[in-house]
Amino acid sequence: MTRRTFGKPAPARPVPTPRGISTQPPGSVGDGPAALDEPSDRWSYLREHVRAVPDFPKPGILFRDITPLLADPKSFHMVIDALVEQFIGQTVDAVVAIDSRGFIFGAPLASRLNTSFVPARKPGKLPAETVSVSYALEYGQGSLEMHKDALSPGDKVVVIDDLLATGGTAAAAGELVLSRGAEVLAYAFVIELDALAGRAKLEPVPVISLLHF
Repeated sequence: MTRRTFGKPAPARPVPTPRGISTQPPGSVGDGPAALDEPSDRWSYLREHVRAVPDFPKPGILFRDITPLLADPKSFHMVIDALVEQFIGQTVDAVVAIDSRGFIFGAPLASRLNTSFVPARKPGKLPAETVSVSYALEYGQGSLEMHKDALSPGDKVVVIDDLLATGGTAAAAGELVLSRGAEVLAYAFVIELDALAGRAKLEPVPVISLLHF
């Protein structure tokens, strides 16, 4: 079954549009990334809005909490702009976002790129016919599901999540994409934990991470 389409697809935008739909004509003052009045070092600004929480969810783990970043409108817009900038001028047919924090960033990214948003969900959450993949967790197995008609063969897909740790969940989402005959154009994350070497499971597909810890 092929993916349903509704009307003529909108063309990809040549530049990201801050804060959603611009009220200015293209090329006018206020249109484009400068409208956010970003700090000169946006990466330092964003890092300041990621909170380190020790011993969560269990002793010995230093948790990187993105809720302060989401609570600050400027930070959130900066993250979406930075993600969109990675794909301007490229053909992206769908953004596959991983349950659940990947949805936070995947939905606005898909909207800003004028492309499909596809959720990769935990078992039992999607109502129509699905495809699934299982992957190893530290203790036991995890699974992701995607609607069978969400992607078409040849689609170019960006897989997104909030954080790259060991890479197992992202790799599973990539398997779902490949199972439908589609192509993973890139994996995108807001945060990457470098010491866990998760990108090794995803390469040679490009891995885009905005912040490294």
